[in-house]
Amino acid sequence: MAAGLFEGQYVWHPAADDRVLASVCVDVRAGRYLSARDALAETRGDFLLRAHRSLVLASEAADSDLVERWLTEEPGPEAALMWARVAVLRALRAADDRDPRTDALERIALAACERATTADPGDPTPWVAKLAMARLHRLRDQAPRGLLTAPPGPWRLFAHVLSLDPWHREAHHRFLACFFPRYGGSVTGAWDVAAFLGQRAPADSPLRLLPLVALVECYDPTRLLADRVWEQPQWRSTALDIHQNWLPVVAGYPFTPVLDLAYLAHALVMGGCEAQARAVFTAMGPFASRMPWSVFGDPAEQLSRARRACGLPVPGA
Repeated sequence: MAAGLFEGQYVWHPAADDRVLASVCVDVRAGRYLSARDALAETRGDFLLRAHRSLVLASEAADSDLVERWLTEEPGPEAALMWARVAVLRALRAADDRDPRTDALERIALAACERATTADPGDPTPWVAKLAMARLHRLRDQAPRGLLTAPPGPWRLFAHVLSLDPWHREAHHRFLACFFPRYGGSVTGAWDVAAFLGQRAPADSPLRLLPLVALVECYDPTRLLADRVWEQPQWRSTALDIHQNWLPVVAGYPFTPVLDLAYLAHALVMGGCEAQARAVFTAMGPFASRMPWSVFGDPAEQLSRARRACGLPVPGA
């Protein structure tokens, strides 16, 4: 659905327009896993879709015993992957909540990741799940040459993922998160890593968005003219380049990359490029993500504000 024909409410579900995934989510919430097995089996070799579906399904299954039953009743690569995804999600939630069970859940998650990597050695997804936990341990491998601040981090684990899929989207985002200030990193380190990773990616890759992700993550509303940062030539140029080179390929994606589109739309609106942002919102249709809007206030209100700036309809208007 094009944004210009927008009607009703925003669709916040992370499945977006992946209708197979949306249907499977209903089954998972009902305690059924067979459709999840089939939906993941379809993605073997399509690492972008496999990462997307497994991550969304893990969020649906994490509060139940579905993956434990699945692993017992029908063990295989898909069951092992989902067990790893769910176990990592539980460990991260526990760590963020300072839960006393965190250490035990981390051990379970690491064992689940090892099992999944053994079940399908060529699949980078279990390694990406393991990389998601790297921020908890502050792994401090030496950075490669080419970075101004040379921040230490889980570089060896990241390199292994790249050996399986050089441009794995989630791997890059998980890796960058290890350098965010809220996880013990620094603003300069996050910007340095984001610039390094973004510059080495192909011009039509969504990884070019990484500097814009770091910019949102490091946003400090107490700084003078904080909201004017996106108007600076370097950030406006970054957003416009992504609009020119990446946005045209989005139509060929197996699902709408809502989160990436949201970061691009946000940067363009903040940079005063409403005409280009309008095209990005059109590509998003009714689908919405809470980031990056939630950093600046209520996500629905911030999204509606940005759409209005582009002359687009919003719910209730």
